[in-house]
Amino acid sequence: MIEVVQKTIKAVLGPVLFLLALFVVYKIFSSITGGLNLALPISFLLALSPIWLPAVLFYLAYDKWVYYVHLKFVLSNGRTTLRIHLPQNVFKSPEAMESVLAQIYNLSTPDNLMHMYLDGRHPLTYSCEIVSIGGEVRFYMNVPTKKIKNTLEAQLYAQYPGVEVVEEPHDYTDEVVWDPNRFEVFSFHIGKKGDQALPIKTYIDFNLDKMPKEEEKYDPMSALIEAMSTIKPHERIWIQILITPHTKKDYKNGHLFNAKPTWEKGVQESINAIMKRDGRVELDPEEKKQMLTVGERERIAAMERNVGKYAYDTGIRFIYIAEKGKFNPDIFTPILRSLTQFDMLNRGALGVRWRTDFNYPMVSDPSGVRRERYKRNELMDYKLREYKARDRVDHADDTKVMSVEELATIFHLPSGTIITPSLPRITSTRKEAPSNLPTGINVGI
Repeated sequence: MIEVVQKTIKAVLGPVLFLLALFVVYKIFSSITGGLNLALPISFLLALSPIWLPAVLFYLAYDKWVYYVHLKFVLSNGRTTLRIHLPQNVFKSPEAMESVLAQIYNLSTPDNLMHMYLDGRHPLTYSCEIVSIGGEVRFYMNVPTKKIKNTLEAQLYAQYPGVEVVEEPHDYTDEVVWDPNRFEVFSFHIGKKGDQALPIKTYIDFNLDKMPKEEEKYDPMSALIEAMSTIKPHERIWIQILITPHTKKDYKNGHLFNAKPTWEKGVQESINAIMKRDGRVELDPEEKKQMLTVGERERIAAMERNVGKYAYDTGIRFIYIAEKGKFNPDIFTPILRSLTQFDMLNRGALGVRWRTDFNYPMVSDPSGVRRERYKRNELMDYKLREYKARDRVDHADDTKVMSVEELATIFHLPSGTIITPSLPRITSTRKEAPSNLPTGINVGI
């Protein structure tokens, strides 16, 4: 409830400040002009008000109205936290998770302008979470209840036989409250580095799409899970991958004044740069092939494969929580090193884009107030499943566009090759009774 009130205040604060600024300007202008007669220009403006006033009011109210209907739509959908219990063996490649993410891609996009501007329908945010609580590694997904929950459950059961999806009665994040006297909190924002058109190393580059033998598989999540399983009972690691379906930013999606093209244009420009063409000159295919090196051809092939799939605007957050006085910064090294396996020469890479501390705290934050505020806000945003970029200068931690292939590589149900006691799996498979089983029949007497 507090969050709703805060958002409502923010929604009305802009127009109020604008009117206050107009009043101040008027008073200043009146004091400067003194006895000048302003009746004529004011009368002229009032006479033209049927023309300019609706346009001004529309410009001022547009973003506020879109924000209001979007917020109403989000609140009406609710949120559900689903815990995914792993089966004993997962024989599917990450392509199974890619299929799940593709199936839930556009379930909340508006069909027409009425859906957008009256109902507030817009792409909703999903959260894929890998959590270690005292060394026990768990998998969660937090999704909108009305629009996504049932479809997601059906897709997980379809793609992963033997999996068990359970709705959590209480969110696991409720165990931690903001109390600097009890907990120490540290947060990273992780994202793609360099040219955003270049994909990271995906499961296809690991040859997992070819379904190798179980003993020959290398699961790219193994290093991360092993690192997360080593923490102590008083520690927690929460990794959150927030994804929102990537769509064109135009008036049909509530972006009338800040329209932006989709990422395909940027990818095509990067391909043109590699091929040293301006997009207007078409060369013969054989001539193109001879001009490119093997590495350039592989990069272009990966980019074209990647851009041909559904994509999400992605923000990745890593939070480490420890009891007061038991903070262990050494755990960061293996966690962050596990990200390097997604790097590839002349391709994309993942890395830290922002963190809650400062390189020069005596200059940037001598009192420590900003650091504590960042930690509190990061914990609150994690609980709300919201992502806010904190780097206001370089915008290094803005959301990045990632395809379902890239996302499935960094978040999927790990195969049976990852054997660790800290990664619990279902010991037995539960089967439902046949739908045509007779009921109400008395047997015996």
